[in-house]
Amino acid sequence: MNRKKLEQSILEDLTPKRKKIKRKRKPMTEEQKQVAAERLAKAREKRQKANPPEYKNIHPSVIDLPDDHTFSRKNVTEWIKNQKELLSEYRRQVRQNVKGAIAKEADTVGYIRHCEWYLKHGDWIDNYYGKDANKLVKWRTLVHRGDKYEYE
Repeated sequence: MNRKKLEQSILEDLTPKRKKIKRKRKPMTEEQKQVAAERLAKAREKRQKANPPEYKNIHPSVIDLPDDHTFSRKNVTEWIKNQKELLSEYRRQVRQNVKGAIAKEADTVGYIRHCEWYLKHGDWIDNYYGKDANKLVKWRTLVHRGDKYEYE
């Protein structure tokens, strides 16, 4: 019994394996591309209406903000994406021992964490904001006076 299995495994090892032949698609014309793009856009829109995203990991106060607001979910996720691109560049510079690259990398990692904290908890905890983290936050102190909160 063992000998048959051994012979069979040797035979399998010696026989050449057939490779799958991948067929190329025919190129689409410009009209076909436009029609396909329209069809895909309609399908995406229909799916979006049927199943809107729930954003369970994003704080409700952030979801309620309109897209044109400075701290909207859309803007902050764009900032995170931009910072992650910069981070890959800074990590390359760290490997090349460029002066100041370690500090830039640490700043970028911290800013990404703060942006993600904001999306999760709804509290902005960084002193800077924006795509390049170059705009200074103007802090306001909220003071408790009696049964309501007032700004100073």
